[in-house]
Amino acid sequence: MVRHLPMILKNSLRNKRRSLLTLLSIAASLCLLGVLGALYHAFFLTVATEDEALRLIVRNRISLANPLPASYLPRIKAVPGVTEVTAWQWFGGVYKDATDPAYQFARAGLEAEKVPLIYPEYKIPPDQFKAFVAEQTACLLGKKTADRLGIKVGDRLTVVGDYFPVTLELVVRAIYDAPKNNESLFFHFKYLNESMKAAGQPMDEVGTFTIRMARAEDATAISKAVDDMFHNAPERTKTESESAFVLSFVAFLGNVKAFLLIVCGAVTFTILLVAGNTMAMSVRERTREVGILKTLGFTRAGIVGILVGESIVISILGGVIGVGLAYGVCALAQQMPSTFTDMSAVTLPPIMAVECIAVAGLIGLISCLIPAIGASRRSIIEALRFSG
Repeated sequence: MVRHLPMILKNSLRNKRRSLLTLLSIAASLCLLGVLGALYHAFFLTVATEDEALRLIVRNRISLANPLPASYLPRIKAVPGVTEVTAWQWFGGVYKDATDPAYQFARAGLEAEKVPLIYPEYKIPPDQFKAFVAEQTACLLGKKTADRLGIKVGDRLTVVGDYFPVTLELVVRAIYDAPKNNESLFFHFKYLNESMKAAGQPMDEVGTFTIRMARAEDATAISKAVDDMFHNAPERTKTESESAFVLSFVAFLGNVKAFLLIVCGAVTFTILLVAGNTMAMSVRERTREVGILKTLGFTRAGIVGILVGESIVISILGGVIGVGLAYGVCALAQQMPSTFTDMSAVTLPPIMAVECIAVAGLIGLISCLIPAIGASRRSIIEALRFSG
């Protein structure tokens, strides 16, 4: 096949319209395959950072909708290996427009002074952090959200509660940046508690607790110790890694892993059928050419190599274009607000890009192999008499 490469490259685009349409169909399919692969990687294959590996989340064993008593905090902090614990309360609420995805970002209350201890990877200017801790109505906002919405330090934000019957009047006193998850808004848990007291519903419960450990190797032992401590309590706990906790939000969508794998398989099978039909038509039209090649002394294996080579060239070229498009789509997705996962993590790893191109080449091989073998088996006379 290699010695016939110039002929293969020349013949690959001999029927420009058909080759272009085939190439574009493969490119579109491989783009979709690449984007799905990027989502799968972001959801299930992203490796936890060093700081993420040192955090555990304690939630109610029944579900996230069930709170835990706030009194659990000092008992959790007393567990060997735990360096710090903070109450963490999801607030949600509505900021400006609930229907606009641009205004949908995480909003939660925590113990402000513990942020550097629990999240040391958050980069916060010291003067801004000091102002955030000092003012009860202050909030800490992620840089990605601040840049997207044009919010700056000193701006006032009003978040209307939906689950909680209170409205929070917040002042942006600090903006943090982080390698991941730099979109959230954090406010003082005390402010939420005082607001609820004013509404006649004092809070003695909290959504979750976030634990900072001394060593990541102690995660299993600490998780077991915390859960065993409250095994007979009215509100039992489930302690898990931060990565597992984030995946529990993805689980709200259903079996995402199976869905992505099924769609990837369907896309691959569909493009295989489309490419197979196109290649079969192309080979059929060139049956007389096969007879001429045999007359000139080309072997059966050489003819199969030429025909299959042309198919592989078109498929790989389409795969390269599709992977390029997938990178572009991922770059756009990274600018979108994060909902069920950190959208900045949606990227196509090089190994997956290579796999997508390899799939394209395999599709070219499989789709043309059988028609090419059939054409090469025709006798010279039969091939020359073929009228199509």
